[in-house]
Amino acid sequence: MQPLVTIAIPTYNRASKYLKQTLSSALNQSYGDIEVIASDNCSTDNTESIVASFNDSRVRYIKHPVNIGAVKNFAFCLQQARGEYFLLLHDDDAIDSDFIATCIDAIPHTTDVGIIRTGTRAIDAEGRVLNEIPNRAVRLSTDAFFRAWFAGKTAPYLCSTLFHTEKLRAIGGLRSKHYHLDDVMAEVQLAALYGRIDVEDVKASFRYHDAKRGNLRLTSAEEIKNWCEDSLTLLDLMCKLVSQNEDLVRSEGMRFFATLCYGYVGIVKSPVQHLLSYLTVWKMFGYRYPPPPVLRLLAKIPLSR
Repeated sequence: MQPLVTIAIPTYNRASKYLKQTLSSALNQSYGDIEVIASDNCSTDNTESIVASFNDSRVRYIKHPVNIGAVKNFAFCLQQARGEYFLLLHDDDAIDSDFIATCIDAIPHTTDVGIIRTGTRAIDAEGRVLNEIPNRAVRLSTDAFFRAWFAGKTAPYLCSTLFHTEKLRAIGGLRSKHYHLDDVMAEVQLAALYGRIDVEDVKASFRYHDAKRGNLRLTSAEEIKNWCEDSLTLLDLMCKLVSQNEDLVRSEGMRFFATLCYGYVGIVKSPVQHLLSYLTVWKMFGYRYPPPPVLRLLAKIPLSR
């Protein structure tokens, strides 16, 4: 008997943009045993009529009377899921018609695993392909899987990750201190504790567009500090979960996350906060990865400490 799979779509005011495409991708699965949850976070547009237009009994539409925020809406979707496996699909992303079938077919018949992952493509606002990232973590050990992410051989996207529902609930769902890396925290825990299945083929699409980029409005060194804290907490967790090569995971992860956080500093527009943000990253990563030379010179920072 095939397991039921829940595809949960948390949504807010996306009716005029991508919601219809996202719902279509969920309902057009070649795999038959699915339910789709559309969790409407008190939208003020015609989201309800868009969902109703599909007239599909597999869809459960739930509208919150007030906006509960994205994090609580994600948790609500997990709480409502009836499926053995769970996909949290953002309302601007999409999955290929054989995504669910490919993931379920990859699971050994005698085993249930924490997560199943495929490759991911990046698309723009019009659906044009920007990049494809095959999942080159097939059959890698846990430590090698983490290091493959640091090396750019795989990437943890929600749209291309199928979670075991009860196991995800058991670890508390998607959580991190500042909710910047909550999805990856869950992925690494489930992969290490319960095993994972990797499919190399690209089967899901993550959409980049102005509204999504606008959600990442970083204006201060304090916000950059939050990203650093989540990154370092995630790296500590990864090191605790591996049974070998902890030193390599730590050293490669420090460089990876420092680079990631320096990248976010580039979003900060205020010159003063921009410089303070660079110094924040440098300090929080133990003065090991200095900021760009020009900023180091401006701040009169010694090259070593």
